[in-house]
Amino acid sequence: MTNPVTLSDWLGYIERQHPQSIAMGLDRVNVVREALRLKPVFPLITVGGTNGKGSACRFLESILTHAGYRAGVYTSPHLLHYNERVRIAGRDADDADLVRAFAAVEQARVATGVALTYFEFGTLAAVWLFAERKVDVAVLEVGLGGRLDAVNAFDADVALLMSIGLDHMEYLGDTREAIGAEKAPIFRAGRPAICADPEPPASVLHYASAIGAELLLIGRDFSYEMQQQQWRYRGPGSNRHGLPPPALRGTFQLANASACIAALDAVRERIPVSAGDIRAGLVSVENPGRFQVLPGRPAVILDVAHNPHAAEALALNLVQMTGYRETIAVFSMLKDKDVAGVVRLLRGHIDHWLVAPLDGPRGMSAGELAQCLRDASVNGDVTTCINIEEACDRAYRKAGDGDRILAFGSFLTVAAAMTAFRNRRP
Repeated sequence: MTNPVTLSDWLGYIERQHPQSIAMGLDRVNVVREALRLKPVFPLITVGGTNGKGSACRFLESILTHAGYRAGVYTSPHLLHYNERVRIAGRDADDADLVRAFAAVEQARVATGVALTYFEFGTLAAVWLFAERKVDVAVLEVGLGGRLDAVNAFDADVALLMSIGLDHMEYLGDTREAIGAEKAPIFRAGRPAICADPEPPASVLHYASAIGAELLLIGRDFSYEMQQQQWRYRGPGSNRHGLPPPALRGTFQLANASACIAALDAVRERIPVSAGDIRAGLVSVENPGRFQVLPGRPAVILDVAHNPHAAEALALNLVQMTGYRETIAVFSMLKDKDVAGVVRLLRGHIDHWLVAPLDGPRGMSAGELAQCLRDASVNGDVTTCINIEEACDRAYRKAGDGDRILAFGSFLTVAAAMTAFRNRRP
């Protein structure tokens, strides 16, 4: 069989290679990894957790790039283009590079007779490309859980566990203890393990102790403190004063930034960064779709918040972003998420709700979403729309210059809204 040619063809092909979109386990990916002889020689930073992973990856990338390193960064999911998942030296990978990487993985996959999932295929391709392009350091974001996630097929020099919340419970368990037990195995014996959750489950502490990881806990081993318009970091490797507020919105981002500084300090002998690199990285970091405010009026906010922990952070950001009359929401979520939990946390911050379905079997209908809002006794009116584009159009026509529009609930919601709003603006 002839291999696909274009990136679009490849993505369609790898999506069909395994009967399940999610199939937990490392056996398949390890077999193909060994066939590829894929043993990275560059330092590797793994980032896991329920929320905060994307921000941490962006902080690390920004600081490392300012320090002059050629960093490879692998994240998921993407918003508009698959290329966003694989970044090298601060830029999305181009189609040709991804096609070469997919072809290399496919050759090894066929030789071993293994069927890979979409995420497994993409993870191997990303790391293969990082090795081929000789990056100085790689940052890998865990996709789901940790113990059985494809990223965990690679040994991290330092692992970050950002938070533990209730999400993906059908795969990871329905308590923080169970979920912590699934996420903690990204830690490695004798290597730094950074935990940014202020109240980590006992399962995380137990696992780190059992394997002999060098566990660093926020609030115990490293911490941060706001000081008027600046903040300071304290940790075992350094104390850094006069740090600028991160470009990412929300005071909780200081915890994310602190974890990243702790991680970089832990591997400073291999990839040292200066105080100036950290400052420059903090003020220039960007993370599309995470409380992203588009320029112009009315204000448009995009946030992928799709679980209660993320919704709580979103609510705090909305409170801190003052000076607006009304908030109009463009809202949609997937049916396997805690829709009621998210709505409860945000219902007091939204005046008008515009709901629309998402494509695919996991999407909820507009009617189902509207019923969830009514069951939660939300403030304001609820309007059903045919799709996200129509909801964005209605929101734009409804909002005045002193109002704000919030599009949230899913990566799919934000991706559609991002396109719709950008098409409207000059």
